[in-house]
Amino acid sequence: MRSRILLALLALVMSVSASAQLSAILGDWKTVDDKTGEKRSVVTIYKGSDGLYYGKISKMLMYQELDLKCEECKGEDHNAPIEGLVIIRGMKAEDGQLVGGKVLDPESGKFYYGKIYLKDGKLVLRGSLDKRGFLGRNQTWVK
Repeated sequence: MRSRILLALLALVMSVSASAQLSAILGDWKTVDDKTGEKRSVVTIYKGSDGLYYGKISKMLMYQELDLKCEECKGEDHNAPIEGLVIIRGMKAEDGQLVGGKVLDPESGKFYYGKIYLKDGKLVLRGSLDKRGFLGRNQTWVK
């Protein structure tokens, strides 16, 4: 009986911790160029009406990129302005992380499997070729 109560308390504490971590992921994040270290854009991560999580480029920070279009994108995203483009799509919350969705790379027009989590107060976006995340790379964004 006592072990069941302890298990229930532990589950409650873990649930509250995961929820707090998830709420910290939501909001505006500045993307950082891997090569130059410059801040390129602001991505707003939000929960959609379908209960899934999305992220869109809400602002371009480099003046020379203000009017860029997604030339390599397919379908309805083809030639869409980069500013306003939804690049994180259909992720679900799991253990304080966002998983299971897709991430669009506007430069290549390609989609990758995505995973988002916090590490040391920064957001880590993992884009990968495989669902498990073995073949891919990370980007670190700042609040």
